[in-house]
Amino acid sequence: MVIENSILILSGTLGAVLAFAVSNKLNQGPVRASAILSLVVAGFFYVFPQLLSPRLTQNIPILFFGGTFIGMPSSRIVSGYRFIGITGLVFSLFFLHTSNYFEGYGGALGTAASISFLVTFTIYKITRKRKIAYAKVYLRRYSPTSYRKK
Repeated sequence: MVIENSILILSGTLGAVLAFAVSNKLNQGPVRASAILSLVVAGFFYVFPQLLSPRLTQNIPILFFGGTFIGMPSSRIVSGYRFIGITGLVFSLFFLHTSNYFEGYGGALGTAASISFLVTFTIYKITRKRKIAYAKVYLRRYSPTSYRKK
């Protein structure tokens, strides 16, 4: 059970990091990167269903696909693989422990990925060495010009 959970967590984390790499380093775009990688993993387990246990065969493609949602941000927003890897780990843990609550609802993977990304991104922004006062400058820089004070 522990080994199976570790493999599932690794698959979600790997999905996030690989999608980020294919999207940003190979310039494939986030949707194409997610689709290509997810089709490869799902196709592999469709062709070889007896390779691993039924639980792993069923859940690895799901967690990998959800992990690719984490790898979709632009490199302008997220600059490092470490952040994407940690967010993929948070997503995998979050989804493994809450998937029973989302049963029967659409959008569970996207919701879990979004919550995981926002939690990790917020923790990252809060714990940075830069002070919160710089947020005003950051917001002013990216707000429309008509709303800026002159």
